Amino acid sequence: QVQVVESGGGLAQSGGSLTLSCVVSGITFMAYRMAWYRQVPGKQRELVASITPGGDEDYAESVKGRFTISRENGFSRVSLQMNSLKSDDTAVYYCNAQWLSTLYWGQGTQVTVSP
Repeated sequence: QVQVVESGGGLAQSGGSLTLSCVVSGITFMAYRMAWYRQVPGKQRELVASITPGGDEDYAESVKGRFTISRENGFSRVSLQMNSLKSDDTAVYYCNAQWLSTLYWGQGTQVTVSP
């Protein structure tokens, strides 16, 4: 059984930092592209950052220079370091694991940035 469990969300002040973590069990983690998405009510889920099995990173323009994605294959964990947070970063953040057409999602973790 595959489990995708996020943690680390919460409340932060504008300009502050938070780190999200996601641990995945039940898959060959090192083979999966890992990503973080976010969604606010009434809007589509959007890609925030991704990292390939080889370690190539990609970021949404809105978070470049502020967020950093990383993976630790030995712990089946992907993290998202979020710095210089803005109120626009407020959303539910979802961890995603992808291998070919296979997708797994976490339950989401709320990030709220106060002005």
